[in-house]
Amino acid sequence: MEVVEKLSENNENRKQNKTGGHTTEILRLLEKLSNAYSPRHYIIADTDEMSAHKINSFELDRADRDPNTMFPEYYIHRIPRSREVRQSWLSTVVTTLYSMWLSFPLTHRVKPDLVLCNGPGTCVPICISALLLGILGIKKVIIVYVESICRVEHLSLSGKILFHLSDYFIVQWPALKEKYPKSVYLGRIV
Repeated sequence: MEVVEKLSENNENRKQNKTGGHTTEILRLLEKLSNAYSPRHYIIADTDEMSAHKINSFELDRADRDPNTMFPEYYIHRIPRSREVRQSWLSTVVTTLYSMWLSFPLTHRVKPDLVLCNGPGTCVPICISALLLGILGIKKVIIVYVESICRVEHLSLSGKILFHLSDYFIVQWPALKEKYPKSVYLGRIV
């Protein structure tokens, strides 16, 4: 079974010269993921070196813990960011379309069974591309969106978009479950 995990750095943390908030969260989720989801395809922003380093470390640690995994099978793909910090909303439309233009061939080539993502804006083009695979009759892809733990009362912009497009929309706070009844509340999962 193939899976695509969408990773990127947290834009809020980037404002403070920190990176990897979303990456850290999704890697915590993946610690529990079965090895049946292999190979894993990570998709990160083309300028995100911190996430690439974290992914490589995570996969090597995972292989060390599992003696049956001599060579972990994973790939890191890069796409342009949909939106940079402080980028105007109008120009964001153009950069998101550009990111989608490059995401669809990647998603078509990988043909994942599952897209697991958790909030960075670059996940939107991947999820839309995965949705297009189903619309075009190529392959039905399950989209699971996990809203960041830091989203207590309001959804992120990615969450607001993907709430309507995902198969499963997971929130980590009861207040969000009350506001968005279609969501799934599992408690704190990261």
